[in-house]
Amino acid sequence: MPLDRTVTLARALGDPSRVRVLFACRRRELCVCQITALLELAPSTVSKHLSILRTAGLLESRQRGRWIHYRLAGAAASREARAALDFLFGALARDALIAADRRRLAEILALDPDRLCERQRCAARRR
Repeated sequence: MPLDRTVTLARALGDPSRVRVLFACRRRELCVCQITALLELAPSTVSKHLSILRTAGLLESRQRGRWIHYRLAGAAASREARAALDFLFGALARDALIAADRRRLAEILALDPDRLCERQRCAARRR
């Protein structure tokens, strides 16, 4: 893997919020609104994190209607990206924040995604 791609991958993994996104997407595809609710960050900040993870080859996205969904990179992921994910998932499997995110994500997934996204858009308009 060339140096620039290696550095891009390393930088993508260097932020706790981005690592949390990877864990959240580990077993499922998530809408941007669900990720935003989990991280409790501004939508623009979440969007930047997602862009960095996509550029690094760790996430894939697809659009369904007006919603964008993210999932871990599949077969097209580089060997290095897959190795980095395997390392993260092993190293942080028992991390307290990751466990708290898992519980919070279960609550978020119980909500209607359309209502969640609409609520976030309304909140953004009030800012």
